[in-house]
Amino acid sequence: MAEPEIDVVLFDLGGVLIEFGGFEAMRVLSGIDDDDEMWRRWLTCRWVREFERGRCTADAFATGFVDEWSLEITPAEFLDEFATWPAGVFAGADELVAEVRGRLPTGCLSNTNSIHWDQNSGRWPLLTSFDFHFLSHELGVLKPDRDVFDRVAAQLPAPPERVLFLDDNDLNVDGAIDAGFRAARVRGVAEARAALVGAHVLGC
Repeated sequence: MAEPEIDVVLFDLGGVLIEFGGFEAMRVLSGIDDDDEMWRRWLTCRWVREFERGRCTADAFATGFVDEWSLEITPAEFLDEFATWPAGVFAGADELVAEVRGRLPTGCLSNTNSIHWDQNSGRWPLLTSFDFHFLSHELGVLKPDRDVFDRVAAQLPAPPERVLFLDDNDLNVDGAIDAGFRAARVRGVAEARAALVGAHVLGC
């Protein structure tokens, strides 16, 4: 196998290693069928950005979100549903991360929040198996903003051009590339493995 040009691998969580069921629910609630439009609206929503940067309470997030999106449920009902969105670790995800860690340091870089992280970090060993944890609600910054990539770059033991970031969203991938990282859009474990093989991090 060729020697990798990568020194660190960063994984997004939802959509790459963890099944994220929230967007199917949001399609039903919001009436938006287009994935790209849903992601754009989600990532630019004031209340999502506030909550996933750790800058507001769960109740304030739910109240603001339901109002901004004109949802026909109460904030409490929305929070109950929101808590269930991370559905579980994809089959093969633990093994993939362990395989990469056998060769290189690994980390997660995730837009997340106190509800999802606190609820699941204790029950899914994958979430605590990384060498580096970059979580938006702890950092106070989030993808795809340039600030988050600059903050992460300053804490890694390799320059951005030798860091491979795998994410399931084009906006986040573009943000990483603009900040000098190697990055690829992948969905699920099989695509993540293919990208790692392509970057010579793993063998075929």
